[in-house]
Amino acid sequence: MSDIYLTKDGFEKLQADLADMKRQKNELSVEINEAREQGDLKENAGYIYGKQKQSQLMSRISELELRLRSAKIVDNTLAINKDEIRLGATVTMKDENNGAILTYTLSSADEADPSAGKISVSSPLAQGLLGSGAGAAVKVRLPSGEKHLSILKVEYK
Repeated sequence: MSDIYLTKDGFEKLQADLADMKRQKNELSVEINEAREQGDLKENAGYIYGKQKQSQLMSRISELELRLRSAKIVDNTLAINKDEIRLGATVTMKDENNGAILTYTLSSADEADPSAGKISVSSPLAQGLLGSGAGAAVKVRLPSGEKHLSILKVEYK
């Protein structure tokens, strides 16, 4: 598995998600045991459903544990060039095509939430911004067409 880069907040969110899944697993085990006590397992829909759900949950837990073990936390407080756009940067830019002001934070795929202004660093928009700095004009090729963007500000919070 390739390295997974996360911000500290993203790492903590995944840890919280893992803890929640483990809690769900414990609750599900109780439900399965109760269903098992009801008799014939071949025709026990509650038992069958519980086992299927448990299997899916265990797969997700294993995947999340693996991601957390291989995660590398990006610390934006280190001495990096904070003028360049990298993972964790909050970028304010002007869309020269329509004049809109856009602000996005570049995050890992696990942390991405476009409705909250967080886009994956592997998205086409982020890929076009990486390495640029405030004052730069960039052309980004997106599925919807080419965008001309002026980078107004780069911040690390």
